[in-house]
Amino acid sequence: MDDRDDREHRDELDPVERLRAADPAAGVEPAAGFADAVVARAAADAPTVDAAVADATAGAGTTAGASPEASGAASTVDLAAERERRRPRWVAVAAVAASIAIVGAVGVGGYAIGAGTGGSTLAGAAPPITLPGATGTTEEARSADAGAVAPDAAKMSAGIYPGGWGRNSFHASGLSTTAGSAAGYGYDARSASNAETVGALAAGLGLSGTPALQNGAWVVGVQDGTAPSLSVNLDATLSFWYSDPRINPWDCGDGSAPCVATGDLPSEQAAIDALRSVIVAAGKDPAAFEFASQTWEGAASRSAQAWPVVDGQRLDQGWSLELTQDGVMSVNGFLADLVPIGDYPVVSEQEAFERLSDPRFGAQVTAMPYAMREEAIAADDSVATDGPASSDGSVSSDGSTWVPPTEPPATPTEGTAVSWPVNDVEIVSARLGLASQWQPDGSVLVVPAYAFTDAAGGTWSVIAVADAKLDFTAP
Repeated sequence: MDDRDDREHRDELDPVERLRAADPAAGVEPAAGFADAVVARAAADAPTVDAAVADATAGAGTTAGASPEASGAASTVDLAAERERRRPRWVAVAAVAASIAIVGAVGVGGYAIGAGTGGSTLAGAAPPITLPGATGTTEEARSADAGAVAPDAAKMSAGIYPGGWGRNSFHASGLSTTAGSAAGYGYDARSASNAETVGALAAGLGLSGTPALQNGAWVVGVQDGTAPSLSVNLDATLSFWYSDPRINPWDCGDGSAPCVATGDLPSEQAAIDALRSVIVAAGKDPAAFEFASQTWEGAASRSAQAWPVVDGQRLDQGWSLELTQDGVMSVNGFLADLVPIGDYPVVSEQEAFERLSDPRFGAQVTAMPYAMREEAIAADDSVATDGPASSDGSVSSDGSTWVPPTEPPATPTEGTAVSWPVNDVEIVSARLGLASQWQPDGSVLVVPAYAFTDAAGGTWSVIAVADAKLDFTAP
């Protein structure tokens, strides 16, 4: 079987390719001037859902926007060409048509776009890598392990768990000494910072009106918290936030009585499909994301998350949505495209490991080991529920009774050793991936980084870019 036959055979087995092949509008191009007319209506005054869908289905078959892919070793990039290639003129058509899948009552059913498709075809991507001291990150970026629970203060101050403040002794064996190179990326926010892109997202969310620049953000809708609104910040990723306070199941009036959330809980599929539809409305390809959804006992809404996947790894710029039976209550994400900016020289695993002991790189654990997480959760539960109480009602963090002291600590004696706990950290594996790095001018790079796993299951991260491409000048 030659390469072409092999590729066609794989496409026949790929459910996404089979779905694309079954699209009756596949390959159809919009008539001249059609896309511009739709964009103008979306930016000026969003059309009704029925009209938008009728126009879209009559004139064009659309697919989602292009996903970022690994780049070659090009040292420079023509941003104008990248913008033109990555932002098709018909994106607004898909976004407006997607509004039928996002707004309105949903109960526990699916959505028109993506319904029944489950999560992403990229399931199993590696977790995000977050560099120590990163600023401007989302909640997901600040914790590569979203389920992490911080150890209690006593353990941190005593140095029992490696918290990464310079009192750690690292050791490892068998790490590679081979350096190399890896692709880097940057967010191109300016190409999407326009009324066309913001208007398409707003229309997909059911908002009408012309996007306007106010106080450093694109806004659509009233901004007083009484009605649906969209805000797109002029930051490096064009982070956006949408909310509809009218359908908040926890809004119980003046708060004079205990609030009990009302409404049926949407399904996991419904929440994921709602977020997929928002991603389409934003001009992105949902096939380039990995999805998850969760809720909690007694909830009346369900959340969904989506992480862009590049080179087999989730990026630390996640999207999040909250869905009620009446529709999308809130959603946040990023409109800027990720564009390749060439390869960076990368240090070897061994040299990156040595950076863990270099104060310039600020080694810090970025994901807690599972055992410590379970211990912290158990201690928290013990305090909240079953932990034994002392005579004054207090309980220690390990669940035992706290006994009030009857005298202060003894006076130190001559020659007393100074307590200086040092954590012994054994690194057992290394993974090269990508992490976001905020620049002094506010731009954001996504650059090579290592994630080291220790024997206890904790993760330590360090930038992988060689010294020659690091600017150590203080801003």
